[in-house]
Amino acid sequence: MQNPLKHRLLGSKERAFGTWISSSSPIALDALRDLGFEWFMIDTEHAPVNPETLAAMVAMLPAGGPVPFVRVGNVDQYLIKQALDAGAYGILVPLVNSVEPARASVAYAKYPPQGVRGAAAASASRYGRELGGYLRNANRETLVGVQIETKEALENVDAIAAVEGVDLIFVGPQDLTLNLGLLDERSHPQVRDAMRRVVEATERHGKIPGTLVVTAEEKRAAIDLGFRFISLASDVRFLLQGAHDYLHG
Repeated sequence: MQNPLKHRLLGSKERAFGTWISSSSPIALDALRDLGFEWFMIDTEHAPVNPETLAAMVAMLPAGGPVPFVRVGNVDQYLIKQALDAGAYGILVPLVNSVEPARASVAYAKYPPQGVRGAAAASASRYGRELGGYLRNANRETLVGVQIETKEALENVDAIAAVEGVDLIFVGPQDLTLNLGLLDERSHPQVRDAMRRVVEATERHGKIPGTLVVTAEEKRAAIDLGFRFISLASDVRFLLQGAHDYLHG
């Protein structure tokens, strides 16, 4: 297992653009995988993805293509284990509001002594054929991301970013906007200020700042703010936008 994207982003100021796979559809992932995205985030928090479908989608992303990451549904040892055993190169954990769930996310994603992940002869290790090599490399190569989505998380963002083993601090822009009492006003100055605070915390602690954008204006704003792990909308958004353009173009 080698994850050069993680090390490149941690060791530089470069950006990497990916997209969200929120349709639960292997066909959508297959259609998008050769377009130039550097990573895919397979969503299992809000999308109805069962373990079999998750494993099939991860298997469609071989080395050299978009890096497979999984957003799990919670700070949960089972969910994180399932995602990584399927072969994901990293996980993103939602609603991490304090240091404790950030540390738990790292522990569940890492083998001892850094964590408590259990070994399995699963897809990630080619069903045990490459288990030794996988066990030796996984802790170093696995990316651990946590989401900042609430006022509480903002208040604790510096401490969260300081947690050893957390690599990516990801702003969930819609939930953060909602938690700031602004409903869907994602471009509100208060939201942008909050996002800037997250980027500044990642810079202090050598972590990767990430977010999701759904318009060209949001993309420009995210780049200007300093985000470097940027999701360009989602497969479902592309479907809707394309259908709209054909209908009304």
